[in-house]
Amino acid sequence: MGVKPKYTVTSLENKYMIEQEAFARSAARRRKLLIRRLSVFLVFAVVVCTLLISTVISRESVLKAKEAEKARAEEKLAKLEKRQLILENEIVKLNDDEYIAKLARSEYFLSDKGEIIFNIPKEKEKKKD
Repeated sequence: MGVKPKYTVTSLENKYMIEQEAFARSAARRRKLLIRRLSVFLVFAVVVCTLLISTVISRESVLKAKEAEKARAEEKLAKLEKRQLILENEIVKLNDDEYIAKLARSEYFLSDKGEIIFNIPKEKEKKKD
């Protein structure tokens, strides 16, 4: 009673069993190859996705830098256009003889014959004294 009997099963060696075993080995082999192919494809897909994501991120940072540069350039252009407008107005004024005479009197203390120029201190200069 304490000893278990050994049951031995003999395999049938007929044509059907041999075909079934070959089919099972073939199916196992195909499944293993399928898993390998899918693993390789998955690794390839991950690498491609990583490259695409890194490219998108780098392009986005370059785009932000270019947009900032464009904003600075537009700001500089606006300042230069304003400066150009001021200079064009100055050119128009400098073509006027009366403006040149007024400028010469105020800045360089030039006078016509018989004129006497008095230098009157401005209000800011009075407050300093």
